[in-house]
This record gives sequence, structure tokens and C-alpha cells, in this order.
Amino acid sequence: MIEVQGIEKRYGLFNALKSLSFSVGKGEIVGFLGPNGAGKTTTMRVITGFYPPTEGDVLIDGFSVTKNLDEVKKRIGYLPETPPLYPEMTVESYLKFVLQIKKTKKSDQKENLEWALEKCGLKNRRRSVIGTLSKGFRQRVGLAQAIIHRPPVIILDEPTVGLDPLQILDIRQLIQSFRGEHTLLLSTHILSEVTAVCGRAIIIKSGRIVHEQSLEESSQKKSLEEIFLEVISKDDFETNLGPDSKKLASV
Repeated sequence: MIEVQGIEKRYGLFNALKSLSFSVGKGEIVGFLGPNGAGKTTTMRVITGFYPPTEGDVLIDGFSVTKNLDEVKKRIGYLPETPPLYPEMTVESYLKFVLQIKKTKKSDQKENLEWALEKCGLKNRRRSVIGTLSKGFRQRVGLAQAIIHRPPVIILDEPTVGLDPLQILDIRQLIQSFRGEHTLLLSTHILSEVTAVCGRAIIIKSGRIVHEQSLEESSQKKSLEEIFLEVISKDDFETNLGPDSKKLASV
């Protein structure tokens, strides 16, 4: 469902992403890990079409983000690190507005609204003003706007940042409920987040993938924390070796 094909993103002389390639299969939940500044958010923005890649391409359900962006947008739901909410609106009026800007068919809007409210645990908050909600419930509204058009692919960038432990558990359970129904890429720097909800982890450093492995395989050898610390601590010479660096990182 997601095919990242050798994307690069340059800002002047700075190369934020360097020949990045990976795929996420239908129904998978994959964690995209890395330290701050590794290129996680830039990757999410290229995948969703917010930033054009300098080189390479991304395919979403077979459609190119560089050539068929309108088709990609129909098939993707995106929750950025800071959800695009309007605090003066009620939950219901905001989600109805989102349905309109996503050009959802009028005949589907009521059903989609009720589905998203139910899925995200917002039915009892539908008439609440967003600005009066706790951060946890605002995050739920952010998730609802990402899925309300029922996209096959969901991209989440740091979905539990700033939440308390109970709110984190709620959001993780919600993310897990998408398994099999949606293809989901979860960007985070929180290792426990990936361990709790994902089936596979991709670790990025300095704009390159340095490790990629299923969590089931990882748990049989080393913990995700051990793997993460090992590959992140490798110096930039090893990181910049290219495609073979993933093999070296897993040794």
C-alpha cells in the first residue's frame, strides 16, 4: 500500500533524506523510529504530498505522490504532530467541515461522521467545543479527521506526544483497532509506542534507514531498545555506507 522509492529531500546544501526506500503492506502497522532530527517528520510530509521529494517517488495504493496527488489524498489520512483543529468549533461541526474539504460524497457524509465518532470514542463529545477538551480528547478529534473519509492508508506523526499515561493507553488501543482494516505508518521516538502497537520497526538516522526488522524477530534476539541504541550510536561513517548499512546494523 505504501511504496517509498529512493526519495531524497534537499534544502539547499542540506540533504534531509538520502535515498530512502521502504514499503508497508496492506493491513500492517509499522513504526518509524529515530532520534529528533533524523528526518521522520520530513518523510511523513513527503509521503502525504505536503512536501515534494527532490528525487524519487512514493506510491500510495499504486498512485504516485508526484504525478497523481489528488488520487493519493483520497487514499490517505494524516495526523501531523500538531493536529489541525479549530478550537472555537464543536467536534461535530469541525468533522462536518473536514468531510466537505475532503470532498466526501454527500450520501456518505452522515454515515462517515457517525463511524468516526464511534471509532474515536467521541459520540458523547460531539457537541463539545474543541477548545474545552482535554489534550487526549483533542488528539482523538485529530485522529477522527484523519480517518473520516475512510482512507486505506493512515499516517500518524507522534500521536501520543504530550499525553498523560492513561491518555497514551487510550490512543494506543485506538491505533491497534485499525490493524488489518487500514495500513498504518506511525512515526515516533518513543520505543514503547512501537513495541505496544506495531508489527515491524524501521529505524532512521541522519536521513537514512539504519535498521528494519519485525518486532517478533527482534524480541527473539535483542530488545528494541537495545537495537535502537546500538544502531543510533554507530558513527556517521557506518550510517552513510548506503543500502548495506541495514545489514550491518542488524549484526
